[in-house]
Amino acid sequence: MKMISKKSLNGFINYGIIIVLFIIFQSLLSTKHLSSSLSGQLVPICAYVVMALSLNLVVGFSGELSLGHAGFMSIGAFAGVIASTALSGSVTSGGFRLLIAIIVGAIFAALAGVVIGIPVLRLRGDYLAIVTLAFGEIIKNVMNCMYIGVDSNGLHFSIQDANSMGMEPTGTIIVNGPMGALGIKKLSTFLAGTILILITLFIIQNLVNSRSGRAIAGIRDNRIAAEACGIQITKYKLMAFVVSAALAGSAGALYALNYSTVVPKKFDFNTSILVLVFVVLGGIGNLRGSIIAAIVLTVLPELLREFQDYRMLVYAIVLIVVMIVTNNEKASAFIKGIFNKKSKEVA
Repeated sequence: MKMISKKSLNGFINYGIIIVLFIIFQSLLSTKHLSSSLSGQLVPICAYVVMALSLNLVVGFSGELSLGHAGFMSIGAFAGVIASTALSGSVTSGGFRLLIAIIVGAIFAALAGVVIGIPVLRLRGDYLAIVTLAFGEIIKNVMNCMYIGVDSNGLHFSIQDANSMGMEPTGTIIVNGPMGALGIKKLSTFLAGTILILITLFIIQNLVNSRSGRAIAGIRDNRIAAEACGIQITKYKLMAFVVSAALAGSAGALYALNYSTVVPKKFDFNTSILVLVFVVLGGIGNLRGSIIAAIVLTVLPELLREFQDYRMLVYAIVLIVVMIVTNNEKASAFIKGIFNKKSKEVA
C-alpha cells in the first residue's frame, strides 16, 4: 500500500482543521451559544485567514516583504461590490452573485499584481516593500476620489462628484468617494468564507509542492544558485506575487459583501501590518500557524472588550508571549534581515 507523504498529510490536516472549526462554530451559531459580536466576526475571520495565507505565499515561500497587501484587498472589495450591485437586477441568486463578485475581485487584484510586479520584482533589496507600501496608499487615495454608479445604460465613472456621472434619476450610486460603497446587499456567509479558505489552501499547497513551488523556494534560499541553474527569477517571483494578490482580492470581495458600507480607509497601512503580524506570529512559511494566528488575534480583541481599560495592554502582552513561546527562528531571522538591510543603507 502506498504511504501518504508528509507534505500530503500536513495538507489534509490543514483541511481537517478548517472543517472541524467550521462544524464547531456553526454548531455554536445554530444553538445560539455564540455572542452576537463574535458571530458577526465569523466572515471577517475567514477573510483575514485567506489574507494571511496569501501573504505567507509571498513572505514565507517567496522570501519577499510586501507591505501593501491591503491594497489588493481593497481592489477586490470594491470590484466585488460593483459587480454584485451591477448584476443585482439580472442575477437573482445571492450565492451566484457572491461567487461572481469573488471571481471579479480576484481577477482585478491579479491584474494589479501583474502591473506592480513586472517592474518591481526585477529589483532587489527592500524596493518591493517600499513600492507595495506606496501602492497600498495610492489605491486608498484613488478610491477616495472615485464615484461609480449604475443605471439602465450601464456603469458610470467620475473623479469629480456624484452629479457629474450623468446618471438617470433611477440610477444607483455604488461608490460615493470618501464615503465608500453604500447600500451594499449582504451576501457573504460563514459557509462561503470556509469554502474560500479551503480553496485558498488547495491552491497554495499545490503550488508550493509543485515544480514551480520548488523553484520559488530555491530563489528564496539562494538567488545566485537559482540563476545559475537557469531558473527564471522574475517569472516565478511574479507567479507567487500574482497568485497572492488574486487570493487577497477574493478575500476583499468576501469581506466587503459582509457589510452594508465599506470605506477605503479600512484598507490602509494598518490592515497590511495586521496581516503581516498574523504571518510572523503564525510562523514564516507555516500555513497552519497563519490560520491559527489570524483566528486568535481577530477574536482576542472581542473577548477582551469587557476589560476596556486594559484591553490593548493585554493584547500586546499576548503578542509578546506568543513570540517568546513559539521562538520562531525563521521569523527572527526574517526581521533581523530587514533591520540589517536598513542599517547598512543608513551607514
